[in-house]
Amino acid sequence: MPRDYLKKATLTAQSHATEVHDTVKTILADIEAGGDAKALEYAVKFDKFDGNVLMTADEIEAACALVPERLKADIRFAHDNVRRFAETQKSTVSDVEIEIVPGFVAGQKAIPVDAAGCYVPGGRYSHIASAIMTVTTAKVAGCRHITACSPPRSSEGVAPAIVYAAHICGADSILAMGGVQGVAAMTYGLFGLPSANILVGPGNQFVAEAKRILYGKVGIDMIAGPTDSLILADGSADAHVVATDLVSQAEHGYNSPVWLVTDDRGLAQKVMELVPALIEDLPELNRENAFAAWRDYAEVIVCSDREEMAACSDDYAPEHLTVQAEDLDWWLGRLTCYGSLFLGEETTVSYGDKATGTNHVLPTSGAASYTGGLSVHKYMKIVTWQRATREGSKSIAEATARISRLEGMEGHARAADVRLAKYFPDEQFNLTADE
Repeated sequence: MPRDYLKKATLTAQSHATEVHDTVKTILADIEAGGDAKALEYAVKFDKFDGNVLMTADEIEAACALVPERLKADIRFAHDNVRRFAETQKSTVSDVEIEIVPGFVAGQKAIPVDAAGCYVPGGRYSHIASAIMTVTTAKVAGCRHITACSPPRSSEGVAPAIVYAAHICGADSILAMGGVQGVAAMTYGLFGLPSANILVGPGNQFVAEAKRILYGKVGIDMIAGPTDSLILADGSADAHVVATDLVSQAEHGYNSPVWLVTDDRGLAQKVMELVPALIEDLPELNRENAFAAWRDYAEVIVCSDREEMAACSDDYAPEHLTVQAEDLDWWLGRLTCYGSLFLGEETTVSYGDKATGTNHVLPTSGAASYTGGLSVHKYMKIVTWQRATREGSKSIAEATARISRLEGMEGHARAADVRLAKYFPDEQFNLTADE
């Protein structure tokens, strides 16, 4: 049967995507031209902060001292999990070489980028976990310099827990600056910082647009939209747990889509009955975000069977994908498009967002159909090299000359010809593609 939408979104993640472009473009141009002074001007305007923006060692130490010991222990626990997972990921990429033909060797080398800029949201929520996710992976990758950048809170500066997390995870510098101005400062190498080779980390629509515009001048982890989550649930799922998980992700923001896909109409209806009260029970700011996200962006879809459910999920390519259904191994083998997968009621997106070790910087808005999330690999350039003896280059040169002439690229062909003539002056070669 066709997919039956018990609830259909009235808006999409792209509904307001173009509104901030001109503003961001102007700010970036101003800061590129005006340097430190212009960035500080925007910091006063948007961050409402006129304190020291590049934190000193004493300021970092003082901020760390404000963090309760229990929270420090939790941050260290999460950092250790993320670090160990990143180290395991890094071990999957190694320098290799292969003898293409006798005497001709080609290879691969993994080189970390020099400088990474890690944006850590700190406005509406203090995203401690984002500091852990971004800085730790950059450190494990081997980046020489890591800047953590986070919005200050008026005269208070960056949230102490963010400072502590960034510090213990390996940030070399901590920049008290938010929004477009913070992204620009890392990109252009302001305040004595090295210019970032890559910008990573989540942020609001202005930060996301700044990264989009700057992509090409610097690398980025991905072009991110609002966070999104999809739950696949069959009749065995607990409706209260499903509803709670949907609400937990809707609180991210007013435009954060959440979707339920099921083959059990009764479960779908029960979840829809439960969600409003769960939203109402949230603190005020969280409640406003979740209410708007559920009202405007959420969808509830009933499918005929699990295969149709899986196909629906792959079409959406969600950032976060949860399966609360029987036969988890089947789902693991079948599903192909997601940023991160959470199998079974015993885990949840919140675990991955904070502490399990897998990264929470993930592709949104359907980008999971072609890319994965932030990992240690994002900071590493996979480059190639080659070396040959004269004898080893002979067959390569002959093939290169003939292919090049067939393509009409005579200059390329002659680069091969000159080597054959130099290395093998007594031999004759057919270097045309006529035969």
